[in-house]
Amino acid sequence: MAKRLLVAYGLWALGGPLGLHHIYLGRDSHALLWMLTLGGFGGGWLWDFWHLPGWVATANGAGVARDPGGIVPALSPLRLVGQVTVGMYFGLMVALGLPWVPAWLAQPLAVGLGVQLVSSVGDQTARAPSTLAAAFLTSLLFQGRVLAVLPTSLAATVVAQRHRRYKPRGTPRPRLAARLYHLSLACLAFAAPLACRGLHGALGVLGTLMALPRAVTELLLVPFRAGWLLVELLGVTGGSSVREGGTGWSERRLRAYEVLGLPVGSSVEDVHRSYRELVKVWHPDHNRHRAEEAEKRFIELQEAYEELAGPRRTVTVAGG
Repeated sequence: MAKRLLVAYGLWALGGPLGLHHIYLGRDSHALLWMLTLGGFGGGWLWDFWHLPGWVATANGAGVARDPGGIVPALSPLRLVGQVTVGMYFGLMVALGLPWVPAWLAQPLAVGLGVQLVSSVGDQTARAPSTLAAAFLTSLLFQGRVLAVLPTSLAATVVAQRHRRYKPRGTPRPRLAARLYHLSLACLAFAAPLACRGLHGALGVLGTLMALPRAVTELLLVPFRAGWLLVELLGVTGGSSVREGGTGWSERRLRAYEVLGLPVGSSVEDVHRSYRELVKVWHPDHNRHRAEEAEKRFIELQEAYEELAGPRRTVTVAGG
């Protein structure tokens, strides 16, 4: 069925940051990228406005089909920047949502998939095994530290550009239901760890239900938190990007956030609140039946609080 430009613009206006117009035009890779980055961090969605007529014409079969054999797409600076940016973004998402997973495994995988996703936007693609191999090798050189997202993303982007090619023509497109199913699975895989982080620490069913709105809010703020984390890592805000003794920035602070059941980048007020709540739960005087475990958790809470709130006052909770 022929695609209509008016419908495409309507979907762009109503659900552009979620890639609805790309789904309508059969551009699933672009749609998924927009879903995971909220419309290319807003700027990409606005940029789409001028490209919709050409995309509608392409979806309707206008223009001369390229012969994919032996033809290498022209180098696109915009795609290159997008690969580096999204690769770093995906790598930071791993640090935010899965701090307990070994960085040498989760980080290069996330960075490589982010670069590959941008490589597959439109009529182009790249060799995924080569892109992932470059990400893993580079990450190993930096021992999986959070700061490795930049060189890892750069290396994966260079390799992806080296192996760029056009997608083969004539491949039958799955039905809409199957396409939506695959897109939903990809979004779920991306969002589930972050949603779990938002729900972490909730006690009981009632606590979980009360935490759901906060989890959704944290998920929507993910791009902004990732950007702020990157700014802190690069030292733009004046904070130290690397702790003493060669320990990565994330190894202590991310652990502290995990102990307090908070997403990375939470405010000082959230740190105070979570500390007060948890210290009441794990105070040794309230857990005489499991005194050893309670004492260990209580010490962890104290250390996490001092790491995030500084060596200021420590909340004392009376026993009994």
